[in-house]
Amino acid sequence: MRPPAPRTPADTATDPVLVLGAGPVGQTAALLLARRGVPVLVVDGRPERDAVGSKAICQQRDVLDVWDWLGGGRIIAEGLTWDTARTFYQGHELFSVRLPDPGASSLPSFVNISQSRTEEVLDDLLARAGVQISWSHEVTGIDQDADGVTVECATPDGPVRLRGSHALSCMGAHGGVVRKALGLDFSGTSFDDRFLICDIRADLGDWERERRFYFDPEWNPGRQVLIHPCPDSVFRIDWQVPSDFDLEAEESSGRLDARIRQIVGDTPYEIVWHSVYRFHTRVTDRMRCGRVLLAGDNAHLVAPFGARGLNSGVQDAENAAWKLAYVREGWAGEELLESYHTERHAAALENADVTSATMRFLVPQDEAERERRISVLRQAVTDAGAHPNVDSGRLAEPFWYTGSALTTACPERPFGGRPPRGQAPVPCPGVILPDAPVTVAGRPEVKRLRPLLREGLTLLLGAGEGAAGEGGDPSDREALRALVHATATGATPAPVTTLHLDDIDATGALRRALDPGPGQVWLVRPDAHVAAVVPGTDPEAVRAAVRTALGHPATDPVDTVPA
Repeated sequence: MRPPAPRTPADTATDPVLVLGAGPVGQTAALLLARRGVPVLVVDGRPERDAVGSKAICQQRDVLDVWDWLGGGRIIAEGLTWDTARTFYQGHELFSVRLPDPGASSLPSFVNISQSRTEEVLDDLLARAGVQISWSHEVTGIDQDADGVTVECATPDGPVRLRGSHALSCMGAHGGVVRKALGLDFSGTSFDDRFLICDIRADLGDWERERRFYFDPEWNPGRQVLIHPCPDSVFRIDWQVPSDFDLEAEESSGRLDARIRQIVGDTPYEIVWHSVYRFHTRVTDRMRCGRVLLAGDNAHLVAPFGARGLNSGVQDAENAAWKLAYVREGWAGEELLESYHTERHAAALENADVTSATMRFLVPQDEAERERRISVLRQAVTDAGAHPNVDSGRLAEPFWYTGSALTTACPERPFGGRPPRGQAPVPCPGVILPDAPVTVAGRPEVKRLRPLLREGLTLLLGAGEGAAGEGGDPSDREALRALVHATATGATPAPVTTLHLDDIDATGALRRALDPGPGQVWLVRPDAHVAAVVPGTDPEAVRAAVRTALGHPATDPVDTVPA
């Protein structure tokens, strides 16, 4: 590849971030970058949007929160809300799990909505934001230098070379051209069994509020069936089937109709879409190579049980977008971009670990695993103590950046490890902050906490000195707030908001979720993860936490921030 002409820093600052791939992860990344004032160009090799099938349907609350901040409340409004996950073995219901509601979020725990409809909503938001998608731009090569990234594309009009300050590759599982150009490994495991997926439209009554998972039902012996409700009386049904399953023969012989009838009985139905998939577990060895970041399925593939694919991809996009914006503004340096890899690669490995354990339970790889599965399921029929060992998929949740270099540990608030299924961790450094209703003076449009957090770094002060829960001398409270704010803004040129819980937490929901100590400061990142919990009366601790959260050595003077 011919090297691009040298660029000056001033030229580079005007280059867009190139988002490669216009699926939901790429769309979200582009919208987040544009919302933060970063010029962005989206390219996709397809000639146009191919809205086929339900694909990724299950969107988790914290992902809905991102889309809502971007103006995508229609996804929440149109999505079907469910709150119960039921698990069955043969003719027995083993247990049901109610989804957690930490804090007092106004958003549902999950909604089900087809990926194609999600993409339509996000396309509309991109058009409103003035972000164009260049279709029929197939990425054929990528190169980078000290000042930016050059992407080569094949188009109907001939080859095109695009220049950007950085590239965010969201090209999905088949985006091997980027991984190959960067010399990345994408090894992993493929499972022999396949999964037949059908979207059917039918009236199934009470099933609209719950996800149903069947182990070894009499109508799919030795294997599983998963049923998810979707809007407009559509149900997504996944059957585990043998590796030699032939969908065309199944359909022509009438066996597909028989499969569906075993679930819906005599209820009329229509098939909206169907397909057959093999599932894989793969994680690339690097998610950041210089100025190129990988996100979503381009960086990690997991089985869909637990809905950890698209949900984790959107969390990749949010993590990448605020860090790219801060680096381009000169508020942070390369360490912040490197933290994208360390944080999101750890999240990818966590998702691979969780989903691989599920797949080994669903598709045992040897006789010992098969015997254990049967033993666990039989015991779970009568023994509730065996329920935690029944693995039908741990539902998607935000990753906990407790080990990140951006996180300042708090000895009084240690991370308790992965919580039991269906529960959220106790708030502490590294954990995403629970949402809650808030009231901000002069900001009537602000109704809840999360959108406020995304405006920059946020410092939340607990109760005033000498007050256990609320109140305290307002002058003392304001003096502490002013001290903390001056310390934080003196540590970084990035935007900082400093708020006292007594002033914003009208319902008490946030205080109940955090249980803050007197004079305590909670530092929150722009992606709503807690970066630190420190004493507000210790300016050096506040300063160090702010610097650490942006990837700077805590002891460096502020004037070393890149210009």
